[in-house]
This record gives sequence, structure tokens and C-alpha cells, in this order.
Amino acid sequence: MYIHLGNNAVIKTDEIIGIFDLDNTTVSARTRKFLNIAEKNKNIIITSSELPKSFVVTSVEKGKNKIYLSQLSPSTLGKRKMEYKNI
Repeated sequence: MYIHLGNNAVIKTDEIIGIFDLDNTTVSARTRKFLNIAEKNKNIIITSSELPKSFVVTSVEKGKNKIYLSQLSPSTLGKRKMEYKNI
């Protein structure tokens, strides 16, 4: 199954490692460091020009992650994931 992250960004649900609230998680220095490293390695995909509310960590290959910044809230993305799972 697939989940729509907004603005034509679609990912496979089985690739999702986690959906995180950007405001709450970036308080941690570890999360900021993780996102900075991902940005330097060009592993961040911005799905919208709007202010992001969440980020989704995916595993596309063993040891390779992609991080999607989405304007949708984590609860909206979580509901979409559950809806698609139940279809």
C-alpha cells in the first residue's frame, strides 16, 4: 500500500520507519543532528513549499534512509496509514 504525503509525494507504507512531529522532536539535539546529517547527505525530500509539520523516516534500501518533510500533521499521516492498511 501507499501513503500520500502531500503535493504528489507518495511512499510505500512498508518502507515507513516512523512519522514524527517536527516541532516536538527537534527540541532534542540528537534529532537535529540526525536531520542535519540527512540534509548533508541529500537524503531529505521536501514535499511542499509550506512550513513542514512532520517528517517521515523511510528505509528504501538496507542502511539507506530517506526523510520526507511534509506539511501534513503526524496525526493526519498516521490516520492515512491506518486507513490504507484496512482497505
